[in-house]
Amino acid sequence: MMIVGPVTPGQVAFFIGFVSVLAAWIYAEFLEYKKNATPSKIRHSDLNLVELNETVKEGDRAVLLEGGGLQSVSPRARSSSVSSHIFRFLLMEESFLIEYRLTLRAMCEFGALLAYFYICDRTNLFGDSKKSFNRDLFLFLYFLLIIVSAITSFKVHHDKSPFSGKSILYLNRHQTEEWKGWMQVLFLMYHYFAATEIYNAIRLFIAAYVWMTGFGNFSYYYVRKDFSLARFAQMMWRLNFLVLFCCVVLNNSYMLYYICPMHTLFTLMVYGALGILNKYNEIGSVIAGKIVACFLVVILVWEIPGVFEFVWSPLTFLLGYTDPDPSKKKFSRLHEWHFRSGLDRYIWIIGMIYAYYHPTVERWMEKLEDTETKLRIAIKTAVATVALTMGYLWFEHIYKLDKLTYNKYHPYTSWIPITVYICLRNLTQQFRSYTLALFAWLGKVTLETYISQIHIWLRSGLPDGQPKLLLCLIPNYPLLNFMLTTSIYVAISYRLFELTNTLKVAFVPSKDNKLLAHNIIAGIAISGILYTLSFIFLQVPQLLV
Repeated sequence: MMIVGPVTPGQVAFFIGFVSVLAAWIYAEFLEYKKNATPSKIRHSDLNLVELNETVKEGDRAVLLEGGGLQSVSPRARSSSVSSHIFRFLLMEESFLIEYRLTLRAMCEFGALLAYFYICDRTNLFGDSKKSFNRDLFLFLYFLLIIVSAITSFKVHHDKSPFSGKSILYLNRHQTEEWKGWMQVLFLMYHYFAATEIYNAIRLFIAAYVWMTGFGNFSYYYVRKDFSLARFAQMMWRLNFLVLFCCVVLNNSYMLYYICPMHTLFTLMVYGALGILNKYNEIGSVIAGKIVACFLVVILVWEIPGVFEFVWSPLTFLLGYTDPDPSKKKFSRLHEWHFRSGLDRYIWIIGMIYAYYHPTVERWMEKLEDTETKLRIAIKTAVATVALTMGYLWFEHIYKLDKLTYNKYHPYTSWIPITVYICLRNLTQQFRSYTLALFAWLGKVTLETYISQIHIWLRSGLPDGQPKLLLCLIPNYPLLNFMLTTSIYVAISYRLFELTNTLKVAFVPSKDNKLLAHNIIAGIAISGILYTLSFIFLQVPQLLV
């Protein structure tokens, strides 16, 4: 098996950490097996565990907004210091290993999946093949998925609105997850089949994701008023945990996964906009002022020549990217960040505006549903007519432009088709309540499917390379290979989603900022030590020459 590219200190550090955790987990499983195999009528440890679980209060339960689960935080875990945990791990203390056995297992599984990423994309163990586009096959596969989804996962929801208490369901969570799901499928197929003819549609889909970043984060912070460090850390973990390790293990730049820095930036901007003077957020004029301020910041940074480079050049080490393709050498290190962030620089603010007026629109829709039938039909027909007309004009005069010209108009026009979709998707009560659960399920793992596709579905073969090839597990059978690699890829992506949330529960406490700070410091310290040791280790052979 040949390895492509040099071995880096980060990769060696990851290997050392993974082997250490793997050894601890295997020993923990042995101790658990030994414990369970010991004959005993009553195990005092089990009794203590029952008593401990009974003392857990509701206040110690953290709602996992992304994962949908609950974590019970024991008083013992809260009182234990991070440093003592590290020493107990290094000493392989049996009680510690048994207590954190499941966390060690999750860490090992996460590390093993990243090792699979490396094997697929950085070795010659598996082959590769070229992309090819066939419009008939492309459309056949997509519409087949829609039909299968409609037959097997069609659902009707009756959730109550948190604002009105009625089943209005305007832009409900199920609907937005489904929206993300069907867009993500097209986004991924665009990459797999090199369907360049739908480039403009893909740009629009990415704008819709960024719109949801503004909409979702504004809704959360405006309603929950939770600007805590824990909530912020959980969001950053969700957006960057997997991509951070991919950058280390595969020696890639952060900007190769441009969706992650984009969503991180716009999440930070929403957080900052609402977090500053947040006690005045109930005042409409204050919110209006904040939204105007967001527009002014974007205009200043992205529209005025030279300001973007001045603002972001100190972060070139993080946001810089150099494409290995010789034809791209002419671009500056910040070109990719300028291009990607600039395309959707306004749409997140539009998402904030829509989120602010969401309760108002919902009340209008509630009144509309209570009006007489003829008037209701007339109003909905008028809305549909206006929306379809706007959509048609946008399609004819904007969407049909060539990609370079379209990109110039995209930042200022992407809100039009998004608004048209929202109007048509929420036109009737029945239509709002219907979703295809398969697409909603896929919508929950869009981040993982986006990151994973580059390495275990497609192939780049070198650091920072664009995935121009396909991973080939079954040579000479492209459709069978597509079926196998897609099955593995989707399964791994969903598992990574679950592991990210599991490890978030373990390392990002929801109500203990002191413990969270200790965890952050410990994580930085351990990473620094491992990196330093790895760097020295790699320098030894050169010193001996």
